[in-house]
Amino acid sequence: MSLELSYLLWSAVLAFAYVTAQAGAYRLQNGIVEVDPNRDIQPPADVLTGRATRALRNFHETYPVFVVLVIVVEFTGRSGALTECGTVIWFWARAAYLPIYVGGLGLVRSAVWAVSAAGLVLMLAGILI
Repeated sequence: MSLELSYLLWSAVLAFAYVTAQAGAYRLQNGIVEVDPNRDIQPPADVLTGRATRALRNFHETYPVFVVLVIVVEFTGRSGALTECGTVIWFWARAAYLPIYVGGLGLVRSAVWAVSAAGLVLMLAGILI
């Protein structure tokens, strides 16, 4: 299994961590029994729930790009130093992003997001070059 495909598999664990963080914060804020099961009526999010929700939404914005890039790398056989480096950078930046965002480290969060975006750019460059 290629490095990119291995990280794609581990990214599913990372996606689960994002979903779990958001769901956990939501339940911590609202309780398990008290929450409307259909969520037709939602109370305003507290700080922790809001941050976890925004972090999850941000993950959902870049995750499909990562998945597509890995698939293209695999189908075209274009794996190389740039795609591998970009994959590792994207994954670990996204892993760091969640606790940084939930922790409220705004400027650091933006820098880590930029690093993860650079990882995607490296992957794309590795495919195109």
